[in-house]
Amino acid sequence: MAKTLTFLHTSPVHIATFTRLLAQTDPVIPIRHIVDPSLLDEARAAGHITPQLAQRVADTVRTALQNDAAVVVCTCSTIGGCAEQAHQAAGAAVLRVDRAMAEAAVAVGPRIILAATLSSTLAPTRELLLEVALQAGQLVVITEVLCEEAWSRFEAGDHDGYLEEIAKVLRQVAHTGDVIVLAQASMAGAAERSPDIAIPILSSPELGVQAAVAAYYAAT
Repeated sequence: MAKTLTFLHTSPVHIATFTRLLAQTDPVIPIRHIVDPSLLDEARAAGHITPQLAQRVADTVRTALQNDAAVVVCTCSTIGGCAEQAHQAAGAAVLRVDRAMAEAAVAVGPRIILAATLSSTLAPTRELLLEVALQAGQLVVITEVLCEEAWSRFEAGDHDGYLEEIAKVLRQVAHTGDVIVLAQASMAGAAERSPDIAIPILSSPELGVQAAVAAYYAAT
């Protein structure tokens, strides 16, 4: 049985997105999805990643690797850091979907606008950007923007309204930066709704899948 490229999601809405992107990038690779909304719920309730939550994420990743995953990709930015760390010591291929996006953002310019619809996502993504900037020897200034009205629309299943709320906020702040980073995979469609914004708007799904495919072939 062929090893899979396994995605760990905290919302089922991401299944279609990542299935489509992998099919477009490399349709030969077997795909598997794990969905556990309670991981994000716990992070939001605590306001940070607790040791108990980090252990739950590590256990989920470990189980996926035991079930024939060559690579595990966490698509949730809030828990992505602890997912990535879960098997670093063992050298397993566990990726956070937003790392490739962070690397691209740092390469664009020093003024980074970090946009999120969940406050719990801001700190992990900021830490990732700072880590990547340090590794690249770059100084960056990060402006955090919370699209406060958007998440309730996402929870209500109003995906169009969710993206429109994000795009509205991005238009208000775009003049202050060199690049916009969309912290959550669910925000990706907002870029298409903002053609009037002149600076790059980066999202994690496409770049993350490209990195995952490379990791998959390196692992197999």
